[in-house]
Order: sequence, then C-alpha cells, then structure tokens
Amino acid sequence: MTEERVLLITGASTGIGAETARQAVGRGWRVALGARSADKLDALAGELGEERALAHACDVTEWDDQEAFVAAAIERFGQVDAVFANAGFGAKRGFLEETPEQWRSMVLTNVLGAAYSIRAALPHFKERNAGHFLLTSSVAGRRALPGSLYSSTKWAVTGMGEALRQEVAETPIKVTLIEPGMVDTPFFDNPVDGGLKADDIARAGLYALVLFKQVTAYEILIRPINQPI
Repeated sequence: MTEERVLLITGASTGIGAETARQAVGRGWRVALGARSADKLDALAGELGEERALAHACDVTEWDDQEAFVAAAIERFGQVDAVFANAGFGAKRGFLEETPEQWRSMVLTNVLGAAYSIRAALPHFKERNAGHFLLTSSVAGRRALPGSLYSSTKWAVTGMGEALRQEVAETPIKVTLIEPGMVDTPFFDNPVDGGLKADDIARAGLYALVLFKQVTAYEILIRPINQPI
C-alpha cells in the first residue's frame, strides 16, 4: 500500500539513517534528510528522487539547525508524520580513552541532539494531534558496558524515550526506542563479523511506523542471533 507520509531523519547521510530513507521511499514515504555532510545528503536525495527527498544540512547539536530543519520539511511537504532521531556516534571503551573534546561532542550529539529533535518537532505533532518519534538507543542503553561513556549516552536516550512517552501518553503521539546490537555500518571503525546490517534496523523502524493507530511498539531490541550481551 502506498503511503504519502513524511519521515524526517537525522544522521541520514550514511548507515542506518540512509538505509531507512531508502526503505521508506520504497514504501511510498517522502523523506527529509538531515546530517552535517551536505555532499552525501545531496547524493542520497538524488538517488531517491528529489521529488520525494529533501536534503538539509543540519548539525543536531545546534538548536537553530534542528528548528530550521523541521521548518524546511514542513514547508516542502506540508507536514511531518514521523521523526527518526538517529544521529550519533561512539567511542572506545575506557575512561582513559579518547579525548575530553571527543567525549563532549559525543554527549552533545547523542543526548542533546535527540532532545533537540524532540523539541523541534513536538509542537507540530501536538498541533496535528498525531506523530511518531523513533529514537536510536542501543543494547548498550539497556545494560552498562565496562568503561563505556557511549553506553551512558544511550542510557540517557532510553530514559528520554520513556520521559517523552509519559508526557504524550494522553495523545495519539507515539514513541519507539530502536535498540540495535552490533551493527556493521561506518559507525564502527572495526565492526565484528556477524553484525547486523543497516537494512535490518531500517526494517525494524519502518515496522513500528506502520502499526495500527491504537498500538505501538515502544521498544524494539534487535541484535545478531549470536551476540552474547
């Protein structure tokens, strides 16, 4: 069945975000693509068809960027039906690894970036009395990993999703946490063998988006069948 709904995606230039955009357009959605890499976004929009895809350079850690991204999507397509707050990156485990600057950037992107995505889209969703937030958390947001500040950021996203769910519980607005295990994408410098593909996560997110109005998949934990944690 063809759908003419609009999905806004942060972190859309590569990996899970880009594959979700491809899958969504293949199912009849229109997509607003946000990331810092304007050249990659433009290439993806060209691949998907500019009549169905909007490329908009966006740094999720900047409030003005996120607000402008949502506004641009509404101006182009007339509405936004779902927001996939997917932008994020990781770090080596160990509290003596990486640099303080890298930590700061990761925390701002993974946590504040997701919060800004919610804040930018929520007024539009409330005005329409409809909408769906997808938030990329992680299996690392369900259990602590040794020395992992990244895991801590994903615990924050998990808590954010529940806080948002409670805030909109008396409305038709939906919230879904997508919680991947090890994924074979550019997110990891040296991904392990047997990791999930971006396609696996994209299908899970789109499954949540097409459920009947009266139900929601609040948490989708998806990991390789042999991942031990």
